[in-house]
Amino acid sequence: MTDPTDRNADDLNALDITDAEAAEINAIAHPFVADPAPDANDDLVQIDSTADGVVFVTLNRPHKKNAFDAATIAALREAFETLHGADHVRAVFVRGAGGTFSAGADLGWMRDAADWSESDNRDDAMGLATMLKALHDVPALTVAVVEGAAMGGGAGIVAACDMAVAVEGARFSFSEVKLGLIPATIAPYVIEAVGARRARALFLTGNIFDADYAAHVGLIDMVLPEGSLDEFISMLTDSVTGNAPGAMGEAKRLVHDVAGRKLDHGLMEDTARRIARARVSDEGQEGVRAFLDKRKARWAE
Repeated sequence: MTDPTDRNADDLNALDITDAEAAEINAIAHPFVADPAPDANDDLVQIDSTADGVVFVTLNRPHKKNAFDAATIAALREAFETLHGADHVRAVFVRGAGGTFSAGADLGWMRDAADWSESDNRDDAMGLATMLKALHDVPALTVAVVEGAAMGGGAGIVAACDMAVAVEGARFSFSEVKLGLIPATIAPYVIEAVGARRARALFLTGNIFDADYAAHVGLIDMVLPEGSLDEFISMLTDSVTGNAPGAMGEAKRLVHDVAGRKLDHGLMEDTARRIARARVSDEGQEGVRAFLDKRKARWAE
């Protein structure tokens, strides 16, 4: 496990993952998507779905190592906002094409922003902030699947998901301070994932760290051996397809609404109202009756 505070990783070229390195990491391939995001595809973000409510959102700029620019951010926001109204969706896997999750900000985009006014930069930054909030608010379970590297804003997407896994060899960094910048728009999600103290260390060193350390601090949930990604996706998919999609969304909203609140009578009443409403809902009635009748609920058939 590599602690980023113990490394001299001040070479900005370390952020540029070579094509050879990307090729060494297994390309994401799984039984649900036959042709994942070829280079020839002009779509900045590719969306694939299955009949049982599993969606794959793929950053599709492999020639740029899936770096962000304004157009890519807008395409991601549109994809995530569309999923807000998809009642049948249970899980959303977020990934990068070509063996890299995301190298962070596109250099051309950064070059342009250097000449903008503060007001223009604020408006531009709100695009990233809005996209991350749209991801955070997707009702379904969101899962970041990291291969290669997740740098800067790419690591912010990882933090904004409900779960995250990384293949062995993946690398992460919040390197903004090395450029005289700060990881502002991604900060709420990173701090929620790793805690304030860890965030200070990661943000102020700006160093690259490996998947084991990312798991240690809570940025990801587990490190997967190379070649095991298909098995993980299948296992998680099998798990969530037996769940009521509406109840999953309500359970996620419950966490958002309860986290940080004082445990008082008002919170007790709120939670009691929520479970009462769930018990009389169509899904609640069907789920309990199916359990008592020893049959599958209709959403699991």
